[in-house]
Amino acid sequence: MSGPPRAVAVLRHAVRAGLRGSDRPVLAACSGGADSMALAAALAFEARSAGVRVGGVTVDHGLQPASDLRARRTAAVLGELGLDPVLVLPVRVGDDGGPEGAARSARYAALADAATEQGARVALGHTLDDQAETVLLGLGRGSGPRSVAGMVPERADGAVTWWRPLLGVRRATARQSCADQGLPVWDDPWNADPAYTRVRLRTEVLPLLEEVLGGGVAPALARTAALLREDLDALDGLAATELARLAAESADGGLPARPLEPLPAALRRRVLRGWLRAAGVPDLQAVHLRAVESLVTRWRGQGVVDLPGGSGVARASGTLVVLPPGARGRTPGPAPREEPLP
Repeated sequence: MSGPPRAVAVLRHAVRAGLRGSDRPVLAACSGGADSMALAAALAFEARSAGVRVGGVTVDHGLQPASDLRARRTAAVLGELGLDPVLVLPVRVGDDGGPEGAARSARYAALADAATEQGARVALGHTLDDQAETVLLGLGRGSGPRSVAGMVPERADGAVTWWRPLLGVRRATARQSCADQGLPVWDDPWNADPAYTRVRLRTEVLPLLEEVLGGGVAPALARTAALLREDLDALDGLAATELARLAAESADGGLPARPLEPLPAALRRRVLRGWLRAAGVPDLQAVHLRAVESLVTRWRGQGVVDLPGGSGVARASGTLVVLPPGARGRTPGPAPREEPLP
């Protein structure tokens, strides 16, 4: 007996292990596009043998004509595939971050709320090609190695788990699987609009790189991301261990400065980042982190380093201390003694 077409089999294989690896319900996020529709169909099929409840959710951003009708049609297809429950989530898109960023923020907030209510993981249809575009964007923006490492297959964010089982699957394979199963696909006109950077990467930059380098660029970029992610995860683990050790030396939440100085820069900055995040500092950027690091590596008795949200970091008696908003005018910790300048 012959099996399913190759593209359909690839999609089903991609979701099988992750679906069976947890008994938590899954919500398949589906825009109606080929990638997310292929994902929904694969999950619906594999759910039968995995014994896991799989539902579907589509978000109506309200930004294009008849978007509500399209969302209802997508929901109907998800129901025909056997997904249950199927949710249609209208959202209000704000202005922050431009149209693309604002729509993404509204979408992810709605998906997170639905997942929390259902106690489910959220399955997203990002493919290997999306990963390659993400790596190029990270490289071009100089936003650090974690950005270049791209998207992770599974990421817990509070109570919500974001699952991307198709990061090893090509976009063309997902589209072919939809064609093989007779699934309707909606092509979002935004995905062909050259006003968006990611669209130009997809339609101009990557094809040129493929031509110049002789092919295989997207898989190579995705492979680079995976290798870099392994290194970053190892460094993050070492930093967490070092932070726990140093934090144990200070009972008041401070961080001893001198033991940080001999650490390799990549490890030292991760320790500082973890400490500041644990202290509730929001929107921490590289410029803030380097300024705090200067209190360790270039200590000359300088004053408080300003941080987002109105907080700051000061060094007193050999210890780094976070000053919360409103506490900037008083001396951190106990009455400090003067440190000798190195």
